[in-house]
Amino acid sequence: MNPTKLSLIDAEELARRLPMARAIAALDGALRAGLDPEADVPRSVLDVQAGQLLLMPATSSSYAGVKIAAVAPDNPARGLPRIVASYLLMDAATLCPVAMIDGSALTLLRTPAVSAVAVDHLAAPDAERLVVFGAGPQAWGHVEAVRAVRPISSVGVVARRPERAAELVERCRSTGLPAEAVPSQAVSTADVIACCTTARTPLFPAEAVADHAVVVAMGAHEPTAREVDGTLVARSTVVVEARTAALREAGDILIPLRSGDVDTGVIAGNLSELVRGAVDVAPGRPRLFKGTGMAWQDLVVAAAAVDGSP
Repeated sequence: MNPTKLSLIDAEELARRLPMARAIAALDGALRAGLDPEADVPRSVLDVQAGQLLLMPATSSSYAGVKIAAVAPDNPARGLPRIVASYLLMDAATLCPVAMIDGSALTLLRTPAVSAVAVDHLAAPDAERLVVFGAGPQAWGHVEAVRAVRPISSVGVVARRPERAAELVERCRSTGLPAEAVPSQAVSTADVIACCTTARTPLFPAEAVADHAVVVAMGAHEPTAREVDGTLVARSTVVVEARTAALREAGDILIPLRSGDVDTGVIAGNLSELVRGAVDVAPGRPRLFKGTGMAWQDLVVAAAAVDGSP
């Protein structure tokens, strides 16, 4: 490695180097090869006047990396992204910088790619009806990612702002994918439900979810915020990225735990166990994947963008 050569990878270059399908494959492959999500270093969170700063380091045999992310809730009103980030990838042996990557673009790629890994192992092979809550960049990313692993034939968009829903609908249609704005009750007809919001309370009642459906909840990473209710958690086969992360940060799991609606045994497995076939996915029950975002995911995808290795 040439320690003086630093690659600068912006959003456009990241998309060129690593299409969604390759990002999904890189994550799946790393888990199959033995990556243990439970060993991930917890993110550090610092509350600041404008929101939060998050520091997310990770290491592998080949690379070390760190993402510095900022969550600024007032930014959308200013016409700016809610989440902004930078990622530094380093050689593991020397810690010399290898690449500086647009961290926001990296997050917008790896988060739906992680969800797609879960969907690929949880959803029926013929799952075709996708309902997405939210209309921001993560919602579109989840349309792309789920479409990469299942034969999605239609998308329903549930969003608070009709104009944003219309934009996402049009974006789907521009790729040849039928889409429409729908009410939240549309979850009853969904094969896959992707929750990509900043909601702090459940988006729909558990009773509305079909027994065969897969629900992905990835919008919240705080112990007091959730997108699904405790009844759905209790009713579902629950898979998390890592038990350690879920029991530290995932309000979707922690809130029903605190209320006594479920116990820790409700978690059927983590993502590594799911990929390796070690999770008992019971028939006749919804499947719930809860993600909060973890540093190992950034490292795997960043490494794949640089040289295709985890």
